[in-house]
Amino acid sequence: MIEKEVNGGSSSPLFHVVLVCPEIPGNTGSIGRTCLALQAKLHLIHPLGFDLSEKSVRRAGLDYWKYVETQEYQSFDAFLLKNPDKELIFFSGRAQKSYLEAPYKKDCALIFGCESKGLPTAITQRYSQELYKLPILSEHIRSLNLASIATTASYECLKHIQ
Repeated sequence: MIEKEVNGGSSSPLFHVVLVCPEIPGNTGSIGRTCLALQAKLHLIHPLGFDLSEKSVRRAGLDYWKYVETQEYQSFDAFLLKNPDKELIFFSGRAQKSYLEAPYKKDCALIFGCESKGLPTAITQRYSQELYKLPILSEHIRSLNLASIATTASYECLKHIQ
């Protein structure tokens, strides 16, 4: 059973970033650094495509990784059980609504899928009205980097809650 909180836990985060089955340690490290910069908590849903002790996670998070407030969960359902009152905002390339329309508020959870597949279909179907996307205007680009999307959405959230 995975439900552990590390690095902090005493502060009150402004909002939450949830990564569902992230695969690339560098992205997770970079997102963790953004979370630390914005006083957000990082939630990691297993399975992870890497070991959190890997050098690449620490390298992407630089020497700040030890200060990033993180919590791990065995499944997305376990996350929901521990966070029943959070406003959930999902990001998916399959969404119809712009990330600019999302109902950002203090203590909300910004939820992102894995790098290769995005959010699982079960989640996008269940939460179809809470799906948002970042625009891709070029026909030559299929997707954006997870760390870029999470950072952009995080700063948009910060703009709305400050």
